[in-house]
Amino acid sequence: MAEGVLFDRLCLLGTGLIGSSIARVARARGDLARTVVAHAKTPATLDRVRELGIADVVEADPAAAVRGADCVVFCIPVGAYAEVGAQVAPHLAPGAIVTDVGSTKASVVRDLAPLMPAGVHLVPAHPMAGTEYSGPDAGFAELFQGRYCIVTPLPGSDPAAVEAVAELWRRCGSMIETLDPATHDKIVAIVSHLPHLLAFTICSTADDLAEETKEAVLKFAATGFRDFTRIAASDPTMWRDVFLNNREALLEMLARFTEDAQALGRAVRWGQAEYIEDRIRRGRKIRRGLIERKQA
Repeated sequence: MAEGVLFDRLCLLGTGLIGSSIARVARARGDLARTVVAHAKTPATLDRVRELGIADVVEADPAAAVRGADCVVFCIPVGAYAEVGAQVAPHLAPGAIVTDVGSTKASVVRDLAPLMPAGVHLVPAHPMAGTEYSGPDAGFAELFQGRYCIVTPLPGSDPAAVEAVAELWRRCGSMIETLDPATHDKIVAIVSHLPHLLAFTICSTADDLAEETKEAVLKFAATGFRDFTRIAASDPTMWRDVFLNNREALLEMLARFTEDAQALGRAVRWGQAEYIEDRIRRGRKIRRGLIERKQA
């Protein structure tokens, strides 16, 4: 990829944590795009983006936002892709690249690929970065530094378009991996989606306790429980859509987890110390692997 400004007009459909972080990177670097256009659904968010000054143009109408853009990034919940995609598709410029930041990829191909006009290049992607916070104030330019971005090209994708999307994320600070959508969805089901499902479940279980017990849970919460509450504070709409759009892979991983949890429960019941220690050692091994890869 040649040096210089990557895109003439970069359109961000959505200005939550990820979209506003991309906008901040563009502001800080100056070589992602000559013009950054931001679209948001609500007037309050649009006003806040204007106040923050993280975009050159702020548009309430998604169709107006994408006009003339040579790169359009979907930064909205994956459940909204089909609706917004139908609104913007007729207004996409010939040769434009359409990409996204969603946590599911097969659903992105399903919902967006049929809508793309001839000559428009769809290159899905997923930056493996985030926090429990949302909204335009949550973004920061360093969010993607040292994190992986998984690019999931379609069969026959234009190589130049794929490289442009990869270069966008390199300039954001990410390391690039390429996977097919189905493999991506199975991997994120175990490393991201299942942990969130467990966190939501544990916190809702705590919330269902008798009032006096729940107060003690909150008062004496240990580090492990606090970690779960951090994850469980994530955006409800986004995670609802993720679960529903990666249903098969998530249910497969949940079934495998349930079997393993039951096996560990039996070991606790019957005092099988060796089995318990093996599970703990394997957890420590995974943690060491993350630290060695600087992903901890």
